[in-house]
Amino acid sequence: MRLAFLAAVLLPACIAAAGAQAQDTKKEIERYQRMIADSSPVELFELLGEELWKKPQGPRNVSLERCDLGLGAGVLKGAYARLPRYFRDADRVMDLETRLLHCMGTLQERKPEETARTPFGTADKPSEMEVLSAYIAGFSRGAKLAPGTAHPREREAIELGRQLFFHRTGAWDLSCASCHGEAGKRIRMQDLPVLSKPEFARPVMATWPAYRVSNSEMKTLQWRMNDCYRQMRYPEPKFASESTVALITYLTVNARGAPFRGPGTKR
Repeated sequence: MRLAFLAAVLLPACIAAAGAQAQDTKKEIERYQRMIADSSPVELFELLGEELWKKPQGPRNVSLERCDLGLGAGVLKGAYARLPRYFRDADRVMDLETRLLHCMGTLQERKPEETARTPFGTADKPSEMEVLSAYIAGFSRGAKLAPGTAHPREREAIELGRQLFFHRTGAWDLSCASCHGEAGKRIRMQDLPVLSKPEFARPVMATWPAYRVSNSEMKTLQWRMNDCYRQMRYPEPKFASESTVALITYLTVNARGAPFRGPGTKR
């Protein structure tokens, strides 16, 4: 009886204490995120991206300033917020990085083995894709995310992305949903958002590309998809592949309507 009494008294207190501690931890994480955002060097990457955007390169010795990101040749204002989308000239759905590869090939006549060889850089040497993504994304600050959903190929990409999100595979039989499909999950100090739900997807997708404080690097959504597969111990997908673009499309559609706040700053 005494044990039952103690359990009845102490268990709710322990649960309440654990809940309070979780709330305190969450507040501390939010405070830390605000602090690192205030000192983020994102603008430096944007400046590097602007320089590269205007730099003549390739056999044709031209810049990317005539690249059509969906709103017309050279139009950057709000373009990132409207991606991914279907492009008729390529007959496929493209995210920003895939479209940049296309423009490097068609405008500058650079070969894919050059432009896609090192899509992910380091702290000492960021890649072209990383700085260009930071520069272009900056022109969409405040614009609401509005990826393409009307074209049949866009709807196919959304459905493929949804299937990939929930598909379990690899040595550990994991899927994207294993970490991001159920509320209340956390890795170390990091809450894991339920990315299939708009209320969780919006704040996440509205801040990529992002500067990672932990490794002093600017990272893109293609890198994020690639790194998730790596962590699941699954073969890393080809850069700008149909599968990574489909996943990005699905997640961005889940985040529709969110005001873009990137390039962001992550732990």
